[in-house]
Amino acid sequence: MDWLKRFMKPKQDNFTALLIQQGEYTIHVVEALQAYLKKQSGKKSTQARAVEKEADELQRILVHELMDTFVTPIDREDIFALSRALDNFIDYVYDTVEELEIFELDAPEPVIEIANLLHEMATELHMAITQLIDYPGVAQEHARRVKHLENQVEDSYRVSLAALFKGPQDIHQVMEILKTREVLRHLSNAADQGDVAADTVMDIVVKWS
Repeated sequence: MDWLKRFMKPKQDNFTALLIQQGEYTIHVVEALQAYLKKQSGKKSTQARAVEKEADELQRILVHELMDTFVTPIDREDIFALSRALDNFIDYVYDTVEELEIFELDAPEPVIEIANLLHEMATELHMAITQLIDYPGVAQEHARRVKHLENQVEDSYRVSLAALFKGPQDIHQVMEILKTREVLRHLSNAADQGDVAADTVMDIVVKWS
């Protein structure tokens, strides 16, 4: 019967703590990207990779806890959706570091600009998750800010692409353009996942209203 009691007992503190910790990793991985953009080196990319691996392990633990628990403080689907979106955000940000390194590409200004917006997004996401249980209305406000920032990222992304494809001079420049487009796409995808996480937070708040 002990296993049944353990399965039925709500793990509110566990899931809240794990989601908050995932939110912290979204901030850490963007900070690792920003550090790499300031000084592109193998050491900086290794630090970013370490953050991504730690975040992956945390997400695996959360999924294990979810599978091992019947009663959860938030709908199981919402916990999983929020965790997955945060994990995807982290992966896309790390992919940006990886491709900059693989392509041996100096960080153009639009990448730096979008990275700064992603840092704001990650901070707002973390705040939303932190306040979700006790202050859902406050969490919703943070989620709205995330969605506003996502719009700013997409605007910057489109403007950057338009500028990027204006009049390439030679094949070397074409190759640089294609590499930069891939890097920008990862950043845009990260913002999309931040938007998904914000939507999930807002869905949770509505269900509790």
